[in-house]
Amino acid sequence: MYVINELLHHPLDPAFWSGLASIILIDLVLAGDNAIVIALAARNLPEHHRFRAIFWGTAGAIAVRVAMTAGVIWLLKIPALMLIGGLVLIPIAIRLLLQDARGEDPRHPMRRATDFWSAIGTIMLADALMGLDNVLGIAGASGGHLGLVVLGLLISVPLMVWGSTLLLKVIERYPLIIYLGAAAIAWTAARMITRDDLIEGWFDAHDPLRYAVDAGLIIGITGLGWWLRRRKRASST
Repeated sequence: MYVINELLHHPLDPAFWSGLASIILIDLVLAGDNAIVIALAARNLPEHHRFRAIFWGTAGAIAVRVAMTAGVIWLLKIPALMLIGGLVLIPIAIRLLLQDARGEDPRHPMRRATDFWSAIGTIMLADALMGLDNVLGIAGASGGHLGLVVLGLLISVPLMVWGSTLLLKVIERYPLIIYLGAAAIAWTAARMITRDDLIEGWFDAHDPLRYAVDAGLIIGITGLGWWLRRRKRASST
């Protein structure tokens, strides 16, 4: 109903439609990252819990994104926000790598069935952190019109849900893809860290080190995840 009302109130407003198009484009760019996080967080839930986790995790992430966009002026006052967000993403990427049912305690084979809310929380937190830099773009494209933000996000929801559901099926067939997902999150963390206002100037003056941080985090997180997963499986046999 909200979507219909917004469309009816701005049938011929070019600023509204151009702003909406910009927001949808930004959301579509984000959809790939969203799908990766959602799929990794939900992959070990029982089949009947997966869609619920995807749906509610996506809904929660959208609510957080809207709130962040509304409070973007306040967010800009937090020192080293991008740096902190990037650092917090690192343990999230490792945790998502280690969520493997084959490595769980054999005495609790269905432990992941109880992790429904944990999966939703992970989806919301990771999405919020990975979308920090895009919130500024969305806020600018909306021109202060929060209704545009909500409308753009609602339009992009089906793509997020469809993309994560498809990725889940691919992961089931090719489990090694989880390392690519973790690498994508690691790359996002590296970009956030090196582009924080507090240290961006230093990295601009030493540009090759920016790529070294990218490579270090990607290799470090995926390598550590592989080693820990191997140990976990060995200890459970």
